Amino acid sequence: MSGLPAGVGDLRGAARPGGSPGTASRMRSWTPYAFCAPYLVLFAVFMILPIGFGFWTSLHEWDINLPAKPFVGLENYTDLFDPGSVDGSRFWSAMRATGIFTVFSVPLLILLPLLVALLMNGRFRGRNLYRAVYFAPYVLGVVVVGVVWQFLLDGNIGLVNHYLGLDVQWTTDVPAAWVALVGVTVWWTLGLNAVIFLAGLQDIPRELHEAAMVDGASAWDRFRAVTLPGLRPVMLFVVNTTILASANMFGQSYLITRGAPADQTKTAIYLIAETGLRQFDMGTASAMSFILAAFLMVASGLVFGAFRDRRKA
Repeated sequence: MSGLPAGVGDLRGAARPGGSPGTASRMRSWTPYAFCAPYLVLFAVFMILPIGFGFWTSLHEWDINLPAKPFVGLENYTDLFDPGSVDGSRFWSAMRATGIFTVFSVPLLILLPLLVALLMNGRFRGRNLYRAVYFAPYVLGVVVVGVVWQFLLDGNIGLVNHYLGLDVQWTTDVPAAWVALVGVTVWWTLGLNAVIFLAGLQDIPRELHEAAMVDGASAWDRFRAVTLPGLRPVMLFVVNTTILASANMFGQSYLITRGAPADQTKTAIYLIAETGLRQFDMGTASAMSFILAAFLMVASGLVFGAFRDRRKA
C-alpha cells in the first residue's frame, strides 16, 4: 500500500461487503419492500382493516348502544332487497336520488370544465387571473358552500329569487331542488376538472395541431382528431372520479335541502350516515355501504371498458 496515506488501505478494506455475495443479493431483493413497508402498513390499518370490519359489522345486528350484537348473516342484505321492508324502500329511494343527481351532474362537470380549459389554454391578457377565478370556489369547504347557498336559495329571503324576480322554492320543491343541488355542485367543483383538463391540453404536442393546420383541418377537425385522442387518459380519470364523487354526494343535500321534499333529495350516503349515526343501526348502514360500493365498482368497470383503446386490444 505504498504511496497511500496511512489508514486508507484499512478503510478500503472495511468498505468491502462483510458477507457473501448471496447476502448482498438478498439485501437488494428486500430493499423495495422496505421502502414500501410504511405505505403498506398504513394501507392495511386504514383501508383493509376498516373494510373487513365493516363487512363483519354488516353481518350482525349491530346497535352501538347495546352490548349484544347477534350474528344475522346476510339478513341485512336480504332486507334491503325486500321491497316490503322499510329499510329496503328507503334505501332504493335514496339510490334513485343518487342516480338522478349523478346523471344530471356528471355531463355538466365534464363538458363545462372541458370548454373552460379550452378557453383558458389560449394566449390572452389576464389568463392566470381567469384560471384562479374559476378554481377559487373549489378551495371552499362543503359546509361554507352549503350554508351560503342555503341562504341564497331560500324561497322567502333568498337573494336568487329577489334579483331574478322569481318565486321558486329551491330547497323544498322538485325539480327546483335538483336544479339547485346540481347547479351549486357544478359551480363549486367545475374548477378542479378544468385544471385537470388544462394540464392534459398542455401535454398535447403543439406540432400535432400545426401539422393538422397545414393539412387544412378545421378547428373542429383538430379537436376531434388531435385534442380528444390526446385527452383520452385525462378524460378517463376525470369521468371516473366525477362519477364516484357525484354518487357520494352528501354535504350539499344535507345542508341545502335537508333531503326535502319528503326525502326525495336524500342520497344514499345521506341515508347511510343517518341510519348508522342517528339511528345507531350500524349493521344495516354497513350493508347499504357495500351495496353502493358494488354499484360503483360496476360503474368504474364500464368507464374503463368504454375508454379502452381497442386498437391495442
